[in-house]
Amino acid sequence: MTWKRTSTILTLLITLGTVVPAAATTRAPAPTVVETLDRAAHPLRTVEPGGDTRDLRPLDRMIADAEVVGVGEATHSSHEFFALKDRIFRHLVEKKGFRTFALEAPWSTGLRLDDYVVHGKGDPRRIMREEFQRDYLWWNNTDYLRLVEWMRAYNVRHPADPVRFIGDDTAWTGPEVYDEVVARVAAADPASGERLNGLYRGLRPTVPTGTYIESYLGKPYAERREMAERTGEALELVRRTGADEGTVQDATAIDRTARQYAFDFEEPGQIAEAMRYRDQAMAANVLWWQRHTGTKVLLSAHDAHVGYESYDPAYPKMQGAFLRDGLGAAYVNIGLTFDRGSFNATDQDETAVRRWTVGPAAPGSNERTLDRVRYRDYAVDLRTVGSPARTWLRRARPTYRIGTAYPDGPHDVALARTHDILIHLHRVTAARLRDR
Repeated sequence: MTWKRTSTILTLLITLGTVVPAAATTRAPAPTVVETLDRAAHPLRTVEPGGDTRDLRPLDRMIADAEVVGVGEATHSSHEFFALKDRIFRHLVEKKGFRTFALEAPWSTGLRLDDYVVHGKGDPRRIMREEFQRDYLWWNNTDYLRLVEWMRAYNVRHPADPVRFIGDDTAWTGPEVYDEVVARVAAADPASGERLNGLYRGLRPTVPTGTYIESYLGKPYAERREMAERTGEALELVRRTGADEGTVQDATAIDRTARQYAFDFEEPGQIAEAMRYRDQAMAANVLWWQRHTGTKVLLSAHDAHVGYESYDPAYPKMQGAFLRDGLGAAYVNIGLTFDRGSFNATDQDETAVRRWTVGPAAPGSNERTLDRVRYRDYAVDLRTVGSPARTWLRRARPTYRIGTAYPDGPHDVALARTHDILIHLHRVTAARLRDR
């Protein structure tokens, strides 16, 4: 019995041994792009903040040890993009030690909102109403109000380890920043304070944010150049007085606003230089904050601004590329795409805000293929995805990149050359704007 059983087993092994090599010679069909993305994709449970965040654990691994994480948006006013950023930020605060939310908004706006989230100073509804005008009106929405109120509630519970809010943009510096800089300098050196006050004369805003931006753009080029010369001289004066880093940074913000307008907007080349200056200044503000506070930062901006490659010659180099220059692998960005849905934007004449609807995405677009992945909403690490999706993702194709005005695009974007990580949403809906 023992010999017969052993013989049977040997026979089976030999038989299997003759079958396996034959099967190995038959090649399986090569995977398609969608099949490769299926294997790499991690489904998202929801975009809404709160509740179980275990579905974000793969995102933690993708982010790894990054100090600054840029999270984009394919439109400037869709609820799902804002809500998802809120959800990701809360998760990163609680699981990975992030402490700063940075927004594509003016530096002085960030200071006012930071005062609220840290000290409870002011009314966030009023701050948002007063600060988020004209170019920034998209941020005056119910989603960001919810985020700011959550940040304040978090700080009430964790006063010794607060979350912070900054703005990194340049189009506006509020009057309170001028007053603070002058007051701090004058306290140490009254003569320098008086000189500084003279240099700032006529520059300190006396009208609402939107009106100020509009009037500044309407000034003659020579006048805008002269204003930038004075803010530059003022900045050097602040530095010579030995002012602290915060005062120098505030004076730098004032100077950056003036320099942002000190370009000849009648010249296409000058427009490109102005856009390059803006993205470089935004990156510099984030880098200053991260190094000064030592906190990890989630940066919220348009997909274009958090990414590495520009799709538009008017934007020669993007904020994401400057951040990669400054931080190396400690900067990681997440692009957001969608297949269909709605958003708020002005028409091309910028005369009225309206709700627009697009999609499903057109054949040949990035989104058409991304939406065929088995998950409705998902995240994928573009740096590690296998072939043939790896090659497909590095080629530029029509992609939704919608700014403040519409129609806009689609634009040719190479996703894997522009972003480290991608989150694709099947459908988005227009955000609910406040005070409109």
